[in-house]
Amino acid sequence: MAKKRKKPKMEFRYYQMPAGSPILALLGQKWRQNYGKGVDYLHFHNYLEIGFCYEGEGHLILGEDMVRFHGREFTVLPPNYPHTTNSDPGNISQWEYLFIDVEGFLRKFLDNPVKAEKMIQRIYSKPLFLKEADNTSVAAKILKIMDIMRNGEEFYLEEAKGILASLLAEIARMNRNEAEERVPEEKGKITNMISRSLDYISDHYMEDIKIENLAKSCHISETHFRRLFTSYMKVSPLEYINTVRIQTACDLLQKTDAPVADIAYKCGFTTNSTFNRNFKQLMGVTPIEWRKRPESYEQQILKFDIHSEEGW
Repeated sequence: MAKKRKKPKMEFRYYQMPAGSPILALLGQKWRQNYGKGVDYLHFHNYLEIGFCYEGEGHLILGEDMVRFHGREFTVLPPNYPHTTNSDPGNISQWEYLFIDVEGFLRKFLDNPVKAEKMIQRIYSKPLFLKEADNTSVAAKILKIMDIMRNGEEFYLEEAKGILASLLAEIARMNRNEAEERVPEEKGKITNMISRSLDYISDHYMEDIKIENLAKSCHISETHFRRLFTSYMKVSPLEYINTVRIQTACDLLQKTDAPVADIAYKCGFTTNSTFNRNFKQLMGVTPIEWRKRPESYEQQILKFDIHSEEGW
């Protein structure tokens, strides 16, 4: 019998956030070193990692890609994204890092759970490797947060959280794709009635949601509810429900190896044909094609033998 092929090694490096803080900062001279010496495997983390390179040269392995890095460049890497940093032989590189609890922060910061989930998925949708000179606004926010965390002056955490909210919003906008452009943002102040409907959809998208029942919960006719909802959201109630379902399906396709049919059912679609039609209409590709895309990095870690280490 043929030997089962051994999975390559990958390391899960996990961190714990300081109490009451969505930010863990790894700063100082400890992070000025020759990176990657003696390390021939990738790793991933349980939080969003932002790394800023002040000086040095080498290469980064980001998923299945290898890129050169130099000083004044930075990375924004989602949780569970396989990567590693390797300085050139004999070269000292200086990096500093922020680890961010994006989910915990945004779910508290935003009063609309659907918008919070949309931002989280957008931020996690792909890794970024950028030059400071070409992205001065994002780079300035990252460096400001690092300096605030480094100095630790009175009310430093409150100040850092304010800049973090702005930083995450900018990253979410950068990661917007063409398909999402067809789903406009909520405009203006959403009434309590519409907001309650959004909350219900967020919690029950996997069920058979009847527009008639949403209208009854708002004590208005179905026709009036459809008109109000579409006026506020710029999409019909059914289109919005399907958007939430498809966004959730994208997450499951990336993070699990569950069959497409199972994912369709978990997301509230009664038939595969309905799921496939709605998915392609919104995302521009089929669910199988989406799963195979390079940015579906969370699928890649299923191919590795994972072991855990705390921190670096």
